[in-house]
Amino acid sequence: MGERSAGDVRTAEGAAEIGRRVLRLRTERGFTQRQLAEPAYTAAYVSTLESGKVRPSEAALRHLAERLGVSYEELTTGRDPRDAVRLRAGLTDARKALATGDAEEAAGRFQELMAEAERLGFRDERATALVGLGDCVLETGELAAARAHYEAAERLLADEPLPRRVPAIRGRAVVHLLSGELRYSCYLLENAIDELNASGLHDPNALLLLYTAAIAPYMDMGAHARAARSAELALALAPSVDDPGLIARMHRGVARTLIAEGRTAEADASLAKAQELYEQLRIHTDLAHCHWMRGYVHAQDGNLERAERELRIARDMLASKRAALYTVQVEVELADVLRRRGRTAEAEALLLPLLRRPPGGGAADEVIAEGGIAGLTAEHGAVHAGGAHRLLGLIAEERGDARTAEEHYRAALALLERTGAAGDLADLCRLLGDLLRRGGRVEAAMDAYRRGLGHRAAPGTTTLGPAPAEPPGV
Repeated sequence: MGERSAGDVRTAEGAAEIGRRVLRLRTERGFTQRQLAEPAYTAAYVSTLESGKVRPSEAALRHLAERLGVSYEELTTGRDPRDAVRLRAGLTDARKALATGDAEEAAGRFQELMAEAERLGFRDERATALVGLGDCVLETGELAAARAHYEAAERLLADEPLPRRVPAIRGRAVVHLLSGELRYSCYLLENAIDELNASGLHDPNALLLLYTAAIAPYMDMGAHARAARSAELALALAPSVDDPGLIARMHRGVARTLIAEGRTAEADASLAKAQELYEQLRIHTDLAHCHWMRGYVHAQDGNLERAERELRIARDMLASKRAALYTVQVEVELADVLRRRGRTAEAEALLLPLLRRPPGGGAADEVIAEGGIAGLTAEHGAVHAGGAHRLLGLIAEERGDARTAEEHYRAALALLERTGAAGDLADLCRLLGDLLRRGGRVEAAMDAYRRGLGHRAAPGTTTLGPAPAEPPGV
């Protein structure tokens, strides 16, 4: 609030600041108080205004601004509108740099723009730069730093309408998703959706961003019906949105729900639409995500050769962008395809460096992936960390090492129970139960099966609370 009230003529502080600004500009231009005041006002009025003893009307301020040769906005806020235009152009360029180039380079640009916006007193542009910084470090996998930037942007915009804060809220929700906090990610998004709809702030762009963002945590939690409904609502909003990047992101999210329903051809068509838009916009990271998802689609269809090709393209694109966390997540899915193609040694060699603390690792407790990429942990890509342990368990089981397989399955369960990823948890419990049963440990196997059934029961209905409201008229 302070940044806004300082230049607000309705407050004593704001009137005093405007008075000081009038005095400075009048002195710089060599005007007397009488010359500035005439013909509409008196020198005495200008004197009381400059001393902060009067709160000037809009008409008086517009008269003074014209006489001083500045805009009304510059006189009342101290900010030159040309600076705002220049800052916004710089922010657009920084966003393009993030889309097409290196995240660290883009972060440097956002940092400079944020500092300049703060110096000039442009709060909205400063918040936009903070969201940009959050997106940059999110791409490089620095989740704590990303969350701090998004939270700072939300604080700056605390008294702004909710649609203005939605990009920061969505960013924070993605951080919690990647940190393995799926329920909290859903909570943030659902609260924002409900508040937007309840308040009548039916902003299609903001709602589309939120509904699209909710698909991933819903899917990971096994709340497939909610994910599908979010996809339907996003599709209904799409005709009202003219941002092609946002539309492309929606198609990616919708594709994920179609995959879960077994509609892989439709999913691939949706991804093709997203890919075409990203290629036109030259948004490299999101284009890599399309290749990633198409690899997943082909893997689901059993076309492992095409799946491997798409996943390798995605991995190479993300690595070239230094998108560290996303790169290692793709490598987990690539390892799954390699294992299914019978190349278990390649799969294992790919997986082990991704885990900082593999079971029984001993001296390898702090393994860092090639190229200095930090490995997967409970707080850093937890769902894929669980997936890596699951795959290593399968590989160990295939070579007859039941003890190591059990260690990996239990490590995966510990990771995924924290996240609430229901479908993955049920699958792991089945794998662990089968392993224990084959080893003659029937009671332990039954416990594992019961544990898995608990995760399968009514997915998403006992942990998320009421579904978010639908927008009016949808």
